[in-house]
Amino acid sequence: MRKMGLDVGSRTVGIAVSDLLGWTAQGLEIIKINEDEGEFGIERVAELVNQYEVEEFVVGLPKNMNNTIGPRAEAAMAYGDLLKETFNLPVVYQDERLSTVAAERMLVEQANTSRAKRKKVIDKLAAVMILQNYLDKKV
Repeated sequence: MRKMGLDVGSRTVGIAVSDLLGWTAQGLEIIKINEDEGEFGIERVAELVNQYEVEEFVVGLPKNMNNTIGPRAEAAMAYGDLLKETFNLPVVYQDERLSTVAAERMLVEQANTSRAKRKKVIDKLAAVMILQNYLDKKV
C-alpha cells in the first residue's frame, strides 16, 4: 500500500511516495500551485495517485512552535480536505515543524548545493522527510 507525502506551500507542493512495503520515501516532484487563485495542482496529483496506486495521503502539518495551529497549518488542512473530497482516500497529518529547515540544512551541509539549486528541490526533500517520519512511526 503506497502512501503519498505532501509538503504544501502557497506556491508549490512537494510530492513523495513510499515504496510498496511502506518502508522508504522517495521524492517525486514539485507541483506549482497558486493558493490565492484556487489553483491546487489536483490534476497532476491525480495522475501520480493513479500511476503509483496511492492509497493514503500524508500531509505535512506546519504547527507553530508552541504546538498551536496557525494560518499555514489551516491551509495544509484545507488542502488535505480537498484531497479527501477528490480522491475519497484517507488523509493523515504529520507534524512537520522545521522539516523545510532540516531539509535545507541537509542540502547545505551534505550536498553543498547553491541556493538556486536548493530552491528547486527543497519542497520535494521536505515531502520525503514528512513521509519518512510518518513511515518510521508506523514500523
